[in-house]
Amino acid sequence: MRSSILKFVLICALAAVPAAAWCGAIPALATRDGVPTLAPLVETVTPAVVNVSVLQRSPDEQNPLLRDPFFRRFFGLPESSQQQMAAGSGVVVDAEHGYVLTNHHVIQDARQVVVALKDNRRFPARLVGSDAGTDIALLKIEAKGLTALRFGDSDELQVGDFVLAIGNPFGLGQTVTSGIVSALGRSGLNIEGYENFIQTDASINPGNSGGALVNLRGELVGINTAIIGPSGGNVGIGFAVPANMARAVMRQLINHGEVRRGRLGISTQDLTPALAKSLGISAREGVVVAEVQADSPAAAAGMRKGDVVIYLNGRPMHSSAEMRALLGVTPAGETVELRVLRGAEQRSLRVRIGEIEGRHAAGGEAIAALPGATFVSVERNGEKAVLVTSVQAETRAFQFGLRPGDVVLGVNRRRVGSVAELAQALHGSKDVSLNVLRGDFLLTIAISQAGRN
Repeated sequence: MRSSILKFVLICALAAVPAAAWCGAIPALATRDGVPTLAPLVETVTPAVVNVSVLQRSPDEQNPLLRDPFFRRFFGLPESSQQQMAAGSGVVVDAEHGYVLTNHHVIQDARQVVVALKDNRRFPARLVGSDAGTDIALLKIEAKGLTALRFGDSDELQVGDFVLAIGNPFGLGQTVTSGIVSALGRSGLNIEGYENFIQTDASINPGNSGGALVNLRGELVGINTAIIGPSGGNVGIGFAVPANMARAVMRQLINHGEVRRGRLGISTQDLTPALAKSLGISAREGVVVAEVQADSPAAAAGMRKGDVVIYLNGRPMHSSAEMRALLGVTPAGETVELRVLRGAEQRSLRVRIGEIEGRHAAGGEAIAALPGATFVSVERNGEKAVLVTSVQAETRAFQFGLRPGDVVLGVNRRRVGSVAELAQALHGSKDVSLNVLRGDFLLTIAISQAGRN
């Protein structure tokens, strides 16, 4: 209650300040009968936010034994188990082509997806592509008269900016909540592989996943994806994927059906005061190159161990996680410009992102727990691991987020050094996490043998 009163007081105060005083940063708020209101803005943007209903695969479809009628009768199991329904949100971002952004975890395991508009029209949706690393998925519907949200520049967001969160919490129907940007560049949450979240106190609850985070210009600045709460409810800590990241992923999904990541061939760590002192530099923020792999794109560009990356494509780098997230949506073959500190000297390096090694490897063994993928045992830098040699589209392994070229290092943080060890670690486990190396980056990929709600 106190939070709502404070927000109202702040909005009233902003409405009383001349628009020129804000240098155009915040548009003048509408008023009705002398009272400030966001209703005109809400009326404009909410038609672009949709409900996403998902019919998920039943456990029968995911387990070959349960699909066998003889096995079911022998053990006295029911003839079939019911398919599961789930709901989330989405955002129309291209009215002409019918593209709808949502979260990967909303449509994961989907057998059928239906998009419901604010005007109660319903359309079957086709999955264009999905990326577990950023938790972004792209749907396409064939519909006329759609309203789309225009993308805002999420890099321009500042802590304290007002935002609206729009979605379908708890399946209640379209709901709008308000708040501010509480923090930027959040990572270390162990939610997805490439974390660079916008944190907000606008209420985000179950069912809001895939919905819109909108600024007061009516622009899409984020895709709501996660919350931190003791019981799954909102406690004022919600997270959204930045719109710029979602847009970059969308382009690759349209062009390739997947995100084709590359590699620089470096390992990095955050710049700390102690590291800055030892390196003889005065910078307070940056990303320290801890290792440069031989014969890598970074090595070819002249990058050295101990270099401190301070800019990537003109954008200041504050942390290793931020750099990782930006490189994670940069396709192989693209050239990036890095400004680095080498001692007291500042240098600019242009690096062409290379392809992930092993992406086109052939052969391999199948594993029952990860249907649709093949694996081979490999040794990298003296350590044994498991290389993913192929992943078929629309299979369980593909939906979990595995891609060719991924290197599986462990299961639940326990090392696996062969295909046999990986199969044994997954056998009989319902919910596990794969520790995966993709290019330069470590990912955690959740594997649920019973399906995901």
